[in-house]
Amino acid sequence: MRLAFVSYETVFHRDNETNRRLQTVLELLHERGHEVHVCCVAFWDSNLDTFEKDGIVYHGVADSLESGRTFMFRLPFTLWSIGPDIVHTASEPPGQVHAASWGATLARAPLLTEWYGEIDRPDEQTTVGVPTGRWYNGAITKPDRVITPSRMVGTWVRERGATNGQVAILPNPIDLERISDTPPGANVDVVYARRLDEGANLESLLLGLAELRDRNWNASILGDGPHRENYESLTRDLRIDDRVTFVGDTTLEERIAAYRSAHVFVQTATECVYPTELAWALGAGCIGIVEYHTDSAAHELVEGRDRGFRTTSEQELADAILEAGSLEHLTIDDSYAYLGRSKVIDRYLELYEALQESQGVL
Repeated sequence: MRLAFVSYETVFHRDNETNRRLQTVLELLHERGHEVHVCCVAFWDSNLDTFEKDGIVYHGVADSLESGRTFMFRLPFTLWSIGPDIVHTASEPPGQVHAASWGATLARAPLLTEWYGEIDRPDEQTTVGVPTGRWYNGAITKPDRVITPSRMVGTWVRERGATNGQVAILPNPIDLERISDTPPGANVDVVYARRLDEGANLESLLLGLAELRDRNWNASILGDGPHRENYESLTRDLRIDDRVTFVGDTTLEERIAAYRSAHVFVQTATECVYPTELAWALGAGCIGIVEYHTDSAAHELVEGRDRGFRTTSEQELADAILEAGSLEHLTIDDSYAYLGRSKVIDRYLELYEALQESQGVL
């Protein structure tokens, strides 16, 4: 298939979770042998209108991120010139969804929108949700399918006008072969991984661990951020600093090694549209303990599972850690194979093919 992606801003402009997800999807589709085009703001240093990188063709619809109006005006004609079988667009900015809709109509191709659920803030941080306004409402209702990473985000877009049949929930893929090929690291009982900012809510885990002072355990905190010093101070106040190690920033390889060696992964963040690190940890055999929060979808990965716990307080979290101690230690969990790269990209292709068939009938 010839696939045209629309993403005003790419991972080469800004490396955030929303852009990384879309980049992973288009790279996996290219690996499957599909012809992948990306309509974006140019990020390469040349006057060329197109730029090929790792087999993917990028079309510079505008020269800079300040050229939004130019991008929206040119996009429909760029899509028409590509002649795609499918048009697949990111949701931000919403104007690109409207412009892509015109382009998909010209190309006679179905339109899908990837709605991740993160919102940029003026302080360069992100929050979660679906912004309000006419442009956003239209960006939700125009596409043939709206793809979300979790049931929580699916609920948000349905509340804004999407139909049940329009919404498809597809997780962030993990690489099970990479997990299997990575040797476990040093033994650790509890692991936590996230940027240590205002939404980390690491204090919930630390307070839960403090309830278990008289037990034999150790914990690793992976990640860095502006609140790290506060959390390190809290471990000293709780007299558990000798058993909690703040590792700092790590590579994915290092995190996988930590997950394969750890017995429990704890997720306490207050906001999370999709728990990517939890998914890697579960695939690497960790028992998942998730503190429930209204704006977090993390509990969706552990609900109804023998190796998963959902908690609502520090005491429940401590009890879950104790109970997890009686479960078998694993270094890979095949029951999460549905999160693997191959399985996830199969579901994307099934969506594309179903839309092509329905459009052919119409």
